[in-house]
Amino acid sequence: MSRKAVLGIIGGSGLYGIELENARKVRIHSPWGEPSDDYLVGEVDGLKVVFLPRHGEGHRVPPSDINYRANIDGFKRLGVTDLVSLSACGSFREHLSPGTFVLVDQFIDRTFARPKSFFGKGCVAHVSMAHPVSPVLVDRIEAACKAEGIRYHRGGTYLAMEGPQFSTLAESNMYRVWGCDVIGMTNMPEAKLAREAEIKYATVAMVTDYDSWHPQHGEVDITSIIRVMKQNAENAGKLVRRLIADFPREFEPCPAGSDTALEHAIITAPEARDPTLLRKLDAVAGRVLNRDTGAEG
Repeated sequence: MSRKAVLGIIGGSGLYGIELENARKVRIHSPWGEPSDDYLVGEVDGLKVVFLPRHGEGHRVPPSDINYRANIDGFKRLGVTDLVSLSACGSFREHLSPGTFVLVDQFIDRTFARPKSFFGKGCVAHVSMAHPVSPVLVDRIEAACKAEGIRYHRGGTYLAMEGPQFSTLAESNMYRVWGCDVIGMTNMPEAKLAREAEIKYATVAMVTDYDSWHPQHGEVDITSIIRVMKQNAENAGKLVRRLIADFPREFEPCPAGSDTALEHAIITAPEARDPTLLRKLDAVAGRVLNRDTGAEG
């Protein structure tokens, strides 16, 4: 039986809305709390699209206070199969200059003040994060970048920091030694939660500036960042429109296993699982939990 694709878009700094047909605002009351904002749900030529501004309209929510679990749970409840995350970032590499879109394929998570899993006491699960993005989804993003003439680089490691302050010079130099390519504050635990929800995930990290390591740029300059961010937002809009127009209407399985991540991940025996937690996991893990209990769906 064929399965329809549903494309989700997370708008980062500078991208707070997109144009859709038959668009409507949908408020999701997630068992994990309130998402960043209402979801914009619509379609383009038969493709259902769901958009959420990560920081809320008007950029109200700082990185550490984003309810990442509620955001991802909401996407899952709305049927999203493929999730593209757009976010501003700093660069650790000379060739990744401001204005470049980096199609990230790896992450290092240095955040520490955010819940990072839907699972826990009463239902333990361990998903693989070896290959955290879906290569077929990245293929689609790359094709859209090429079609729109957007400067991009495929591949790179994203260092997720807690923030809200930018990194020190010592930290910036350390991350470069580690082999990181870009730095941001929002893609973790977002990528981990998308994997737990069995949603294909990919990141477009939009470079706004060089991090503090750069000898000719020194400390991060907010004025310059905002100027580049506006241009990045224009290109992000073009990228999203092209991606939606060309996106396959039928679901494409993920060779990295994003869409089956929970297949063997839940460790807790069915009879030992906490019913309260299971009710919260109905959308995220329903495919596996219903199978384990013999329920339909």
